[in-house]
Amino acid sequence: MSDSVSNMHICLVGPIPPPAGGMANQTRQLKALLQQDGATVELVAVNAPYRPAFAGRIVGLRALFRLIPYIINLYQAVGRAQVVHIMANSGWSWHLFAAPAIWLSYLRRKPVIVNYRGGHAETFFAASWRKVHFSLRRASAVLVPSAFLQQVFASYDQPSAIVPNILDHTLFYPAAEPKAEPATAPHFIVTRNLEAIYDVATALKAFELVYQRYSQARLTIAGTGPLLTQLQQQVQHAGLTQAVSFAGRLDTTQMAELYRSADIMLNTSLVDNSPNSVIEAMACGVPVISTNVGGIPRLVTDKTDALLTEPGDYQAMFTYALQLLTSSALRQHLVQNGLLNSSRFHWHIVGRQLAGHYNTAIRSMEHPA
Repeated sequence: MSDSVSNMHICLVGPIPPPAGGMANQTRQLKALLQQDGATVELVAVNAPYRPAFAGRIVGLRALFRLIPYIINLYQAVGRAQVVHIMANSGWSWHLFAAPAIWLSYLRRKPVIVNYRGGHAETFFAASWRKVHFSLRRASAVLVPSAFLQQVFASYDQPSAIVPNILDHTLFYPAAEPKAEPATAPHFIVTRNLEAIYDVATALKAFELVYQRYSQARLTIAGTGPLLTQLQQQVQHAGLTQAVSFAGRLDTTQMAELYRSADIMLNTSLVDNSPNSVIEAMACGVPVISTNVGGIPRLVTDKTDALLTEPGDYQAMFTYALQLLTSSALRQHLVQNGLLNSSRFHWHIVGRQLAGHYNTAIRSMEHPA
């Protein structure tokens, strides 16, 4: 397989920030890095701003105002491309955006790569696999970011290849002076959106216990979402107003700086795949305490490059935090192994893998079996 995308014309289909979720950030990074390597990339956003803007406030018509321009832009972009790369998700996103992109590519005789990233894949496929497969069988290849999702597809006899998430190691790297000693004023961070599946409330409960031991401890929560008011009320009721800050949505540079300022990262998600936040924290030399849900145990190894707990177990998360704050040896063990783990997500590795799949798909269309 060729490992170059130079002079290749790629149609990239996926979400863009805002909101700055994991898939949107990956789409943005992928476009920039492919262009950096000499490809022409035409991005068709599945969440482009409504035109006119007031259409976004009309319940029942919003989807139509977004879908029609999307299909028109997609049809034109697919016609100009050599290969189509779809960042696919579960639920309605699949039916409204991924499936039409597959069929338009098929009708225009363009090879299509489906890069599936849905965290709810198991439940979505259980309810909708026949519909999903009806479209998916037209794809040249299915790519997934983790062994967890590969196993989900394998349970439906659907082959897939693992291409990891992208890490911009020129942006996400450790602080110049790593924190070797346990902190007396530890800085905890949460870098997930404020949605039910990320269970930030549990992180707050764990931090409340830490705060009772470390009165100078602080927690920064970087993310936005519908639970902001509820979480702010939890902070107020727990007496943590002076210790907890809600940073809102940060850009990638600000996020990298936040990681480098942190002593411990808490990830309390209830559903997950291969979260960029965990990868980025490891790359910045931050010890990670995470739940063991979904693909996380395949992304990290408990007590090697992260500490894993059962979902909702804030007491265990607190216990692990105390261990990290009192043992520089444990901290350094996790940091060094985390840095090693994160290196496999660097672009020079992931980019070659993607280029190989692109070139194979293009050749298979040019020379069908």
